[in-house]
Amino acid sequence: MFSGSIPALVTPFRDGAFDEPAFRKLVDWQIENGSSALVPCGTTGENSTLSNAEHHRVIEVCVEQAAGRVPVIAGCGSNDTMNALLHMNFSKKSGAAAALLVAPYYNRPSQAGLLAHFSYLAEHSDLPIVLYNVPGRTVTDIQPETVCELARRHPERFIGIKDASGDLSRVTDHRMGIGPDFCQLSGDDELALPFNAAGGVGCISVTANVAPKLCAQFQQACAENELALARELNDQLYPLHYAMFEDASPGPCKYALSRVHGWVANELRLPLVPCGEVAMRAVDAALEHAGLA
Repeated sequence: MFSGSIPALVTPFRDGAFDEPAFRKLVDWQIENGSSALVPCGTTGENSTLSNAEHHRVIEVCVEQAAGRVPVIAGCGSNDTMNALLHMNFSKKSGAAAALLVAPYYNRPSQAGLLAHFSYLAEHSDLPIVLYNVPGRTVTDIQPETVCELARRHPERFIGIKDASGDLSRVTDHRMGIGPDFCQLSGDDELALPFNAAGGVGCISVTANVAPKLCAQFQQACAENELALARELNDQLYPLHYAMFEDASPGPCKYALSRVHGWVANELRLPLVPCGEVAMRAVDAALEHAGLA
């Protein structure tokens, strides 16, 4: 269902509020430069500091501005099952194509708890689900056996995974345990090349916020098995992938966007703050290396 370069969109703020005009420009720019789908209200979108009303408005604006040109995978994850369901119901009503559901964080459910959490959501909403495994943030790790069991129980609901586990062997685990139609998307830009070689079909990307055209060209080269071109584009983007995490994300990303496009302010919500001098220098150098500055 999904493939290619899919930005996990930042949520622009101005004077503490959601900057809707800037977000609409960002959506248009992403689509015009080859992004194949959009993810609002993910980690990069600072979803943990959005009220439910703001969260829903960001999703609503994204779907409205995309206007069917590309699908929207709405960030719906929560460590509260009922709140995740609330987000899913709103996203379905708004016209999102799927929900991105991160593993519940902080409360650290067992694998049995994860099965119960995700199964409940699949049984109470008909919105397709892309799982999101990022144990570096959530502590909880959705093990391959759990992913495969969820896909076995609800094949019409669990359609894919954003895998930011850093374990490339899981691409094969999921492919062999579920089948080739299960959509596997890298959650780590710097691992997208080997991830695709193992059977992935794209990336839900931080870097694509800043370099959508290059990221889309890279993913197209991978899909067409143009390895030399894919490697060349990966080398061009590689410093930028790491610069995006030189400080707490999405600080470096918002700084980069403020340089590339003045209409995205370098503004975050507490407890996040704009990135420091070291990160800014890394971003500046990476933008120059990528030919974006």
